Amino acid sequence: MHKAKKQFGQNFLVDQNIIADIVRCIRPMPDDNMVEIGPGLGALTRPLLKTLNTLHVVEIDRDIIARLKTDYPQDRIVIHEGDALKFDFATLVTPLRIVGNLPYNISSPLLFHFADYAARITDMHFMLQNEVVERMVAEPSTAAYGRLSVMLQYRFYMEKLLDVPPQSFRPAPKVDSAIVRMVPLPAAQIAVKDEALYAK
Repeated sequence: MHKAKKQFGQNFLVDQNIIADIVRCIRPMPDDNMVEIGPGLGALTRPLLKTLNTLHVVEIDRDIIARLKTDYPQDRIVIHEGDALKFDFATLVTPLRIVGNLPYNISSPLLFHFADYAARITDMHFMLQNEVVERMVAEPSTAAYGRLSVMLQYRFYMEKLLDVPPQSFRPAPKVDSAIVRMVPLPAAQIAVKDEALYAK
């Protein structure tokens, strides 16, 4: 059994009901250009591959990479070994759909990294610390509204989809989690925001 590694912020999702709910939220289609960040023990990887023709995965843990090479048909999974924070998503065929249980210790830098590729992305579905999701979707003039809200709402429509309790993971994190959907805003809508800023 693979032991979770603290330096990679690993908490593995094991609740089959939650997994099924997440896959329903994602609604994968066979020809999707989908990328999974940090596939871990395959909680999402396996059900996604029941529908997808091909799945790209980005993984930094060499032990998990070894498992990915033996546990899945290599003609249907494309393994990118390395740090998602440094991965160039422009090398992949567009439009992209990105999913994953993001390491909570680097979630904000990862979200800003993905924002750089917003024009290449159809949507993203992520498991994150609930507090982070609440900040992402916060309304102006609320306590949760801050830099993260402003920076991401400028580029994305975001929606909290599911609450995920700690007992859904092994090991159980000390925080509540949630699933968020992120859909890039059209360029014209961002241009309108730019004009509004310049008008101030």
